[in-house]
This record gives sequence, C-alpha cells and structure tokens, in this order.
Amino acid sequence: MIDTHSHIYDPAFDEDREEAIERAKKAGVTKLLLPNVDLNTIQPMLETANKHNGFMACAMGLHPTELNGNWANDLKTIRKELESRPYTAIGEIGIDLYWDKTYIEEQKQAFRQQILWALELDLPVILHIRKAHAEVFEVLNSLHHDRFKGVFHCFGGGIEEARKAVSLGFSLGIGGVLTYKNSRLPDTVKEIGLDHILTETDDPYLPPVPFRGKRNEPAFMEYVVTKLADIFDENAELIDEITTFNARKTFNI
Repeated sequence: MIDTHSHIYDPAFDEDREEAIERAKKAGVTKLLLPNVDLNTIQPMLETANKHNGFMACAMGLHPTELNGNWANDLKTIRKELESRPYTAIGEIGIDLYWDKTYIEEQKQAFRQQILWALELDLPVILHIRKAHAEVFEVLNSLHHDRFKGVFHCFGGGIEEARKAVSLGFSLGIGGVLTYKNSRLPDTVKEIGLDHILTETDDPYLPPVPFRGKRNEPAFMEYVVTKLADIFDENAELIDEITTFNARKTFNI
C-alpha cells in the first residue's frame, strides 16, 4: 500500500512518530507521500522524510487556507524550494471556500500559478478542494491544457465532478471518508472504477471507521483498502495491487 497523502510530520505525531511509522510498515504500507502546507511545515516535513529516506517522498506547495496578505511572497519561497531540491509533486494546492471566502481571488491566482509551475516542471499536483469544484474547474479550463497529472485529494464531489476530474487526467484520492455511514463515495468510486483511484489517509485527519474521533495514522490505510474490496467485490490484495500501481504511475514513485 502507498499512502498518497500523509502529514506524519504534523505535531500530532510528536509523541509517537517512530512508533506510528513502524505500525504503518507492519500493516503493509510501503511508502508515504508528504504534501507541504505552508512555510512553517517545510522544515519538519523535510527532516521527517530525510530521516526515513526511501520510505517517504515530498510534495511542495502552498495550501489554499494558508493564504494571507503575504501570499505572493510566500509563493516566491515555495518556488525557491522547488528549485532547491527534487520534489515528487506540487501540493497540496487548490481552492478552499468552506471556512472563508475572503481571499477567493487570491486563492485562484495562487492555484493557477502553482498549476503552471507543475506544467513547466512536468510534475503531478495534489489538489485540495473544498466547496470549490466549480472554481477549480474554471481555473483548469482557463489553461486550455489537454491532460493534467495528479490527484483530487480527499475527493468530496459527486459523480459529475468525478467524471470531469478523470476526463482531465486526474485520479481520485480516497481515504477514511469512504467508510463513513452516509458517504456518497462508494457509489462514486464504483462507477468511476479502480483504474482512477488512489488510496490515502490524510493523517492525522479523517480517520476511517472504527477510529472516528481519534487521530488518523498511515497504518489505517488497510481499512480503506478493505472497504474498496467490499465495494468492488474483490480481494484486498488485488485492490492493493491496482491502487499501488496507480500511485506509482501518477507520482513516479
């Protein structure tokens, strides 16, 4: 299993990070992809990944909820980071209108700029989208690019958004929300098909059943894979094989 979205460097793991990593390995996780959030997360992310060379890969980007009045300068720092060392992807980037719409235009500008960098550098992207699918598709369509590479992380749209994402070349990142009682995701992933699915945790957030209300961690990937196996009426080994292949193809890892 490859966890394509882990914040294992987050302070939520400060007390037992090494133990959590060992639990992940014992559960069958072979790699973690760590997306950046803001300027403050760059150092802890890199330090964590460097300590576990080969087990982790890093993405560099500016998260949409972290935009403020200094966002343009922050983007300059992100760009310098992208030029300073090899990164697996650009992310996590996107548009988030769930909490605050104050910087909606700035979010669009920052998102568009980082997508352009991804195209320039031939890197896949990790997209964070919340209450903003229309805005994200608006920006993507404005670029008039035939095919993109990357993932709609923690996919939360419906079947129409899923079809649009896949038609543009994206995969869907599926995590613990798939296991929730009222989730629409089982029907969506069944229609879209396994060839477009990546598995993730988004730890320490969004733990799967039966861990709701607790901290998520990479070892819980197996519950996502098991749920996918139930949905597709296949064995978990085949689900693992297909989604791992998808992750390696998308991120070249």
